[in-house]
Amino acid sequence: MKKLVLFVMLLCAAATRPVAAVGQTVEKRTFVYSVKENDTLRMDRYRIPDMRLDSSPCLVFLFGGGFTSGERDRAEYLPFFEHMARQGLTVVSIDYRLGLKRAMEQGRLDQRRFAVAFPASIAMAVEDLYDATAYLLGRAEEWRIDPSEIVICGSSAGAITVLQAEYGLCNGAVPAMRLPADFNYAGVISFAGALFVAGEEPVWGGVRPVAPMLLFHGDADSNVPYDSLRAMGAGLFGSRYIADGLTHARVPHVFYSVSGAGHEVAVGPMSENLPEIESFLEKLVFGRLPLMVDTQVRSLDRSEASRVFTLQDYIESNFGSATH
Repeated sequence: MKKLVLFVMLLCAAATRPVAAVGQTVEKRTFVYSVKENDTLRMDRYRIPDMRLDSSPCLVFLFGGGFTSGERDRAEYLPFFEHMARQGLTVVSIDYRLGLKRAMEQGRLDQRRFAVAFPASIAMAVEDLYDATAYLLGRAEEWRIDPSEIVICGSSAGAITVLQAEYGLCNGAVPAMRLPADFNYAGVISFAGALFVAGEEPVWGGVRPVAPMLLFHGDADSNVPYDSLRAMGAGLFGSRYIADGLTHARVPHVFYSVSGAGHEVAVGPMSENLPEIESFLEKLVFGRLPLMVDTQVRSLDRSEASRVFTLQDYIESNFGSATH
């Protein structure tokens, strides 16, 4: 009986979270959060300017582009940013350094050079995300952001980055010197992402609690592995593998798997799955409900696609002629 009462209380608390009016104008402002050598890293902040909240949750977004390209204000993302701002969140979309772009500018990206450049690119992007987070924490009072409700979200390479950042933070595998020792992200949203681990299988938990996660992925993705890709003593572990690991570790999460879908799932859910995203935030992140949900979606107009995935396939799919 006590568990039922607690469930109802949590559900009611989530349902009463203030939401901005649908028609209100979203304000966009741009800030420089870090300067590193020749890179000036900016963030765009989207929010309702006159929203009467003491503090709001913050959604930090990282764009996709294979660590070679991408824009924080890509046109396809903007309706998602504005929609989430109208739900009462402060939305922040950030730049991060593109390590593989630099590697490609230095010559042919074969498997040997990729094996060195890829993890270095991820680490560079994670460092920038931590710096952006520290910047937000330093302005939390001024911007009326709740430091305990910062959710990280990414598409493709951006999704790899947010998953890697959370893994490093909760496992102590990646230095996060600029963040407080007791800091935790409130949630993670991944649109077609994966986790890179060298020399071992990923195991969640240890140093800090693991944040609730929402994972979207198509099982025919040829850009980012749906399950796992192992090569040269390391692995790139996709959403299916991550979801299984979170289930084993009893970490609250939602896995939204789309049969026959490719890498379009890196962007599509931002318009097609807004109710699922809002439900995840309200129930698992803000409501802290201990739920694990595995949803399999099959479209009747999609044909089966190949799910065989190799390291060379990954390089060719993401970087094309730069590998020749």
